[in-house]
Amino acid sequence: MKLMRHLLFITFFIGLTTQCLAQVQKDTLSVLFVGNSYTYYSNMPHLVSLISDSTKVKLITSKSTAGGAKLSDHWYGNKGLKSKEAISNGEYDIVVLQGQSKEAVKEKEEFLKYSKKLSDLVKASGAKPYLYVTWAPQKIPQHQKTITETFQQASKANDCGLVMVGDAWKLAQTLRPDIQLFLPDGSHPTDLGAFLTACAFVNTFSKELPKNLPDRFFITDSEGKEVMIFRENSLDISFCLKVIQSL
Repeated sequence: MKLMRHLLFITFFIGLTTQCLAQVQKDTLSVLFVGNSYTYYSNMPHLVSLISDSTKVKLITSKSTAGGAKLSDHWYGNKGLKSKEAISNGEYDIVVLQGQSKEAVKEKEEFLKYSKKLSDLVKASGAKPYLYVTWAPQKIPQHQKTITETFQQASKANDCGLVMVGDAWKLAQTLRPDIQLFLPDGSHPTDLGAFLTACAFVNTFSKELPKNLPDRFFITDSEGKEVMIFRENSLDISFCLKVIQSL
């Protein structure tokens, strides 16, 4: 009997140890988001990290952002930005570059110039650069074609990855014209728009999306209390997941 109990204890201990090691050994990627309000609205980088908890790859996210910032602002340190220092010193696996929303359409040459400079800096740091392909304004959806083509040109020239957020928004609006991705300004994302965007990043970096996700996400504040940072209809959550998986 004592021998049997001893064997059961050893079996339990080995199983527990294996489970703990599996958790410790979960792949992680450190991601820096360089951008503006299209990045920081609705805690989008934080959502990326929280969603990734349900995948095989944990994404640990940071950001260097300022409202209205263009890629040149990040390069020259305007608006109090220290993006170049963050890129060079942060030991990131991935750096996401997001230009000002009209930059790829109205200032294409400047966008291409500074996407190259920043991409070269990212690669010199040992990280992989990705370009965040943004969406067209609500009132001028025809700009999406130009935005996407400009980003694709930059990607080809600089050997960058692409995160096709604009295409995800376009597909979502085609399938459900009533979906509320835009705030009333017709430019910035709602919480649901930020969630759809976050799912595109998780799918690109983790190479997978969970089949199901909760309709709310919580973080723990400095006092150890849970704070809800996101809540949406579960049907909308499922729809967003299907949109990304369809791209």
